[in-house]
Amino acid sequence: MMVKEISQRAQVSTDSVRYYTRIGLLKPKRNESNGYKHFTEADVRKLRFIRRAQSLGYSLSEIQKIFQDAHHGQSPCPLVRKVIHNRIHENKKKLLELQALQNRMENALTEWSKMPDGVPDGDTVCYLIDLAGEE
Repeated sequence: MMVKEISQRAQVSTDSVRYYTRIGLLKPKRNESNGYKHFTEADVRKLRFIRRAQSLGYSLSEIQKIFQDAHHGQSPCPLVRKVIHNRIHENKKKLLELQALQNRMENALTEWSKMPDGVPDGDTVCYLIDLAGEE
């Protein structure tokens, strides 16, 4: 099958198929008579796997490593677990940082609602931000 057909079957864009081919995630055969790339059912399964892995937060380079392990007869499962374990830890940290940011923003808005608008005076652009975080 050609790029358009595989993209429809795997429900991805043709640009994604071409990009994954360019970076080596997909390795279609060349049709010797016309030079076109020919994709197989195995490529459709790979595309679906890539999309599922991406939906779990795996990067394309991590997916490439998973494919390499599998291709060399090694179980990629330990890598899969390790990556997602680390990603969960990173996400929790980011969520805490986002919650702290949200709290600062909400506190600033509450304080700012009590203050009049200011006019830039050459020393400040917006005194609301200049005063933010000062106690």
